[in-house]
Amino acid sequence: MKPMQIAFCLYKYFPFGGLQRDFLRIALACQARGHAVRVYTLEWRGDVPAGFEVVLVPVSALTNARRYARFTAWVSTDLLTRPAERVVGFNKMPGLDVYFAADPCFEDKARTLRHPLYRLSGRYRHFAAYERAVFGPSSRTEILLISPRQAPLFEKYYATPAERLHLLPPGIASDRRAPADAPAIRADFRREFALADDDLLLLQIGSGFKTKGLDRSLKAIAALPPALRRRSRLIAIGDDNPKMFRGQARALGLAARVDILRGRGDILRFLLGADLLLHPAYNENTGTVLLEALVAGLPVLTTAVCGYAHYVAEADAGTVVPEPFVQSSLDRILAQMLDDDQARADWRAKALAFAEQADIYSNAERAADVILEDLR
Repeated sequence: MKPMQIAFCLYKYFPFGGLQRDFLRIALACQARGHAVRVYTLEWRGDVPAGFEVVLVPVSALTNARRYARFTAWVSTDLLTRPAERVVGFNKMPGLDVYFAADPCFEDKARTLRHPLYRLSGRYRHFAAYERAVFGPSSRTEILLISPRQAPLFEKYYATPAERLHLLPPGIASDRRAPADAPAIRADFRREFALADDDLLLLQIGSGFKTKGLDRSLKAIAALPPALRRRSRLIAIGDDNPKMFRGQARALGLAARVDILRGRGDILRFLLGADLLLHPAYNENTGTVLLEALVAGLPVLTTAVCGYAHYVAEADAGTVVPEPFVQSSLDRILAQMLDDDQARADWRAKALAFAEQADIYSNAERAADVILEDLR
């Protein structure tokens, strides 16, 4: 295949976001096949991979909707003078050859979770139009789906032709898998964080603490029986403002048992050192961290709303709280999981067995196949 110039578009890049990590793996997979990578973005945080051309789009506005519209216009103009054979978006916008569908259906959320008057707002009009530009029946954009539950929604609202929807397997990095020296890493980690042998470390990972349900986690820990609560500690990691949640922890009497850390690159150490991953999200298109926990051998407690929650159930490596969500159910299940050492050991073994046989690592290569094939 003749080398191509591929333009990738995303509003924001930072090293610890799930969408951003998917973008980077896919762009690197295309580059490894001999193609040139140009990235249009409003913000780039972190190192730039060798050979990447990163274009910081110089637009601003008082609202995100206006800023994103100006971003689209600027990129379109630049592509007229510096064409690309493929334009790949990780946010919904007009003019894409391929879209990576990390975000859930906006129209469905607007109609089911918002007041009807919301659909009169300028914000709604912008995001609805941008979603229609990707999924509408007259669009030519090929769509990379990472959650099978989204396809019926896009077909419902936009009559999106099925042949434009390409379902990808999850893209779990192999460096999240438990290495041979996992027990030694776990022991070193727990010494570093002053965790006794019978202490229980709960881990919550994900930017957007509200969406990921950190408030639910704090309530569930506060509701633990006193003996379990004294042994339990929570570390939450994410790129978000922790002020509100630190206040909630203080109000619940958990300040000494909760740490909230910024996003970081040594997540595997935390996955190996913890006893349970908590992820009681309010909404979650996929939930990559659920699979990252499983392949590290960490049992999971999550909510059924997460697109990847079914993997937890299929692996029998934790518990999924059913919808509609009830806080008392989370409280009860958390206490049961923490109080049963043998069950957690069994879940850990089943998670590691799942990691050996599941097709959850080929997302980037499959995405590159679609991006580089002859487009309709």
